[in-house]
Amino acid sequence: MKKITKQTYLKWYEDMLFWRKFEDKLAQVYINQKVRGFLHLYNGQEAVLAGSLHAMDLTKDKMITAYRNHPQPIGMGVDPKRVMAELYGKGTGTSQGLGGSMHIFSKEHRFYGGHGIVGGQIPLGAGLAFADKYKGNDAVTLTFMGDGATRQGSLHETFNLAMLWKLPVVFCVENNGYAMGTSVARTANHTEIWKLGLGYEMPCRPVDGMKPEVVAKEMDEAISRARKGEGPTFLEIRTYRYRGHSMSDAQHYRTKEEVAKMQEQDPISYVLHNIYENKWATEKEIEAMDNKVKVMVSECEQFAEDSPYPEKNVMYDTVYEQEDYPFLPHKL
Repeated sequence: MKKITKQTYLKWYEDMLFWRKFEDKLAQVYINQKVRGFLHLYNGQEAVLAGSLHAMDLTKDKMITAYRNHPQPIGMGVDPKRVMAELYGKGTGTSQGLGGSMHIFSKEHRFYGGHGIVGGQIPLGAGLAFADKYKGNDAVTLTFMGDGATRQGSLHETFNLAMLWKLPVVFCVENNGYAMGTSVARTANHTEIWKLGLGYEMPCRPVDGMKPEVVAKEMDEAISRARKGEGPTFLEIRTYRYRGHSMSDAQHYRTKEEVAKMQEQDPISYVLHNIYENKWATEKEIEAMDNKVKVMVSECEQFAEDSPYPEKNVMYDTVYEQEDYPFLPHKL
């Protein structure tokens, strides 16, 4: 794994703050009906992504996740302006506005979604890993899911084949405590999700998901194992989301006191504390980074606002191969 240095922490702070403010801006424009449909925000879980990206080889490794998926492609190298535009449904978006909030995608940067079906991405992640093994690549696929998705049958089928074929995949649960509004304790007879790997003799363990260096260390070990041909790992990364499941979530299932208590472990504040503790930056330098992030988010918003909506024919161009398909003209 790349060494974790002063520059690592400074990059983590800027990246994580940008992801947080990017999501905050989306919440704002959603209320103004600029973004429509469902909107699931990543606030509080930033250390999971920051640590994972540090351990990955971004020239070849892949990532696939569920619908809380806006910062991930940005971290993988996708232009954040295009991500914002996709949420606006604009033609300059990552999928020309056809994917929206839950389906960000970038083949170029090896980010394979963004999936709205709970647990639907789990077998797909194993499939990506199978393709790399079949082709003789040494790339690894990180397959993320929420704690609710671990109750899906597809997880068990995938675990079985991934171990049988020793696929180069790391299965990562972002356990934020709730499957929509249902606590982990109410979805199974125990709360130790990582133990699901034991039945397949898959290396598995819990991970503190509020500290990026801890995530990076555990992820590096799992990625190295997969890259050496030793098969998958199952990590339960324990984190927390500060906003609701989606923008329509009234959050009656938890108290404000619980959220406030978890905000004491805010991963961005944790990284900033380490920076100040080690005298890696002054308050003035941090303020400059804060202002830079503010400008970047504003530029993303302006780009999305100014971008045109896609032409109507875009809806059909990638669906019907037959050029003279007879049932479309009246719809265009």
